[in-house]
Amino acid sequence: MEIELITKADFHSLKSEIVDEIKRLFQSPVEQKEWLKSSDVMKMLDCSPGTLQNLRVNGTLPFTKMGGTIYYSSKDVMKVLNDNKQNAA
Repeated sequence: MEIELITKADFHSLKSEIVDEIKRLFQSPVEQKEWLKSSDVMKMLDCSPGTLQNLRVNGTLPFTKMGGTIYYSSKDVMKVLNDNKQNAA
């Protein structure tokens, strides 16, 4: 039977790895990207494809289309969210 010793340094290393992993998990992937696809925006806005299309058509949410893929600037999405913020009554 082999005995393996664990040192305080090992525990500190493990703690650092766990903290780094937790930080990574709680960072929103959407916040890290400059350009978002429609599926990302629908998750952020909690809306349907039709609602997202209406936001594009009426000019509320600017977009860029390359080939068949539509991209949205994350800054524009956050602006739409902030501009439509309402106080609870």
